[in-house]
Amino acid sequence: MDLQIFFEEQDKLLEKVQLKTKRYLFDKVNWDLKSIGILGQRGCGKTTLMLQYIKQNYEESDKALYISLDNFLFQEINLYEFAKRFSQFGGKILFIDEVHKYPNWDIHLKNIYDSLDLQVVFSGSSLLSIQKQNADLSRRSIIYHLENLSFREYLEFTGIAKFKAYKLEEILTNHKAIAKEITKDFKVLKYFNEYLKFGAYPFILEDKDSYYQKITQIINIILESDLPYINKIEFAQILKLKKLLFLLSQSVPFIPNITKLSELTNISRPKVYEYLNYLEDAKIISSIKSKEKGYKILSKPEKLYMQNSNISYTLTKSPNIGNIRETFFANMIKNYYNSFNKIYDNSIFLSKQGDFLVDEKYIVEVGGKNKSFEQVKDMSNSFVVADDIEIGFGAKIPLWLFGFLY
Repeated sequence: MDLQIFFEEQDKLLEKVQLKTKRYLFDKVNWDLKSIGILGQRGCGKTTLMLQYIKQNYEESDKALYISLDNFLFQEINLYEFAKRFSQFGGKILFIDEVHKYPNWDIHLKNIYDSLDLQVVFSGSSLLSIQKQNADLSRRSIIYHLENLSFREYLEFTGIAKFKAYKLEEILTNHKAIAKEITKDFKVLKYFNEYLKFGAYPFILEDKDSYYQKITQIINIILESDLPYINKIEFAQILKLKKLLFLLSQSVPFIPNITKLSELTNISRPKVYEYLNYLEDAKIISSIKSKEKGYKILSKPEKLYMQNSNISYTLTKSPNIGNIRETFFANMIKNYYNSFNKIYDNSIFLSKQGDFLVDEKYIVEVGGKNKSFEQVKDMSNSFVVADDIEIGFGAKIPLWLFGFLY
């Protein structure tokens, strides 16, 4: 087992990595922990995040090593034995990418944790549920979730402008001053419109012309490779899953009729529920329930959206603008609260008055610049979140500003 091969491959990767811009999660991870997991959708920058840490802290050292388990060499290499050898040669921190591609990866990580003086950072698909693994990784590893780019990150990554993130309460109470500060030097609405179409993934920096093609490829890899491998789904069912996703994409926000979906896709009703959960875990769709139904795990979601607006534009070339606005708002709120690692997700529900109930406190109506307060009038903690305005007033807040939550 020649470690030099892997160090040479790492050197090639590090040559392409820049440190100028980093994802929001970089500074949130406690890199001193013995076992760290980073989960997220393909294309969100998990690999780059790990390589940036190596380049910043270990570029001239052989104490850190990056490996990817989709490398064909690991079809023959025992992961635990590899980690043991790396540790014996003075290795201190091992970065393991695509962990879900290795059989019984959880057992190997457990044994590394228990037996070796070695720190491990591993990444994998957002489909992974650490609690479901045979090894008890949930008490050994701290798990972080890397979400798609926020609007704030898009502005920074594309070199347009750099700003700090704001807490939700700051935006709700001080949005006018914040918006004035942000918009004094550039026209925010132009770039926000670009973001809704092209800004959710870091690979926008590579090539805009092939951007939607890359999102399509990511979805296909998730459905054809990651999902069958992690959840043991037969390939014949993947074709049905693709049909289910197509039906959802053509009419989002989709109010699901489970019986109708079952008939159209030839998928049993219980399997429709299961597959909708898989699509959501894979960060392709996003479901929202009412607060009353939110506590019932098997209850039908009342609305389904694409997970972010870029997926909407990929699968439907002319999506409804109202849907795009709601998709963006729900995406930013969910991603913001996901970093808190709550036991129960109460970040956003559907509201009887207004569109959404956020954190079980705030009622939000999402719309265009002329959206009135009619639907949320006389409601405490209610807000209109409006598109096509640079600066709000009172309880009317610009939609784009929620892209600064992380």
